[in-house]
Amino acid sequence: MTTWHHEERLRAVAEVVRAQGPRRLLDLGCGAGDFLVRLAIEKGLEEITGLDICAASLERLRARLARIEVRVPRIDLRHGSMTDPTPDLAGYDCALLIETIEHIDPHHLSALEMALFRRMRPRCAIITTPNAEFNALLGVPSHRFRHPDHRFEWDRAKFRRWAGRAARAARYDVTFRDIAGQHPQLGGASQMAIFTRQPVV
Repeated sequence: MTTWHHEERLRAVAEVVRAQGPRRLLDLGCGAGDFLVRLAIEKGLEEITGLDICAASLERLRARLARIEVRVPRIDLRHGSMTDPTPDLAGYDCALLIETIEHIDPHHLSALEMALFRRMRPRCAIITTPNAEFNALLGVPSHRFRHPDHRFEWDRAKFRRWAGRAARAARYDVTFRDIAGQHPQLGGASQMAIFTRQPVV
């Protein structure tokens, strides 16, 4: 069953995607396609590429797409790693990483930064990740993560430090939003960074 927080997270990402108006979109860590399926039925996009390291998830996504009326002319699903992209994944209008970076070993985050901001280098990148400050409201003990496959969960300050440094190094601007809930002190269940590539001077 889809939770309210998950629905809010996808809604927030969809709003940013629509505001950006991309023609070609890259969904990194697309999984079984909770977000990709929603975009596939909308008009405006010319191409969506979904990438995931789990072949079984991609098969579930293919089955889901086969059951709906797809309006995007081209959808390409690929089995692979976002830290080792092929050259043809460069130059997309928008790249998404929805609740994916927390599944990456922290020692491999530098490889992700290089792959995303240097090799793929999309015009816009949208990253969401859990907000560790919100865990207490979800009943998650302080010594545990929300999901057993999470390698880390950041509070908002640490996420903003990481994203700000990555943006500066790669010549992107970045803004932040709390999403999926709005506690006055703890923020939302998730947090979003929106990276926009700076123009070449």
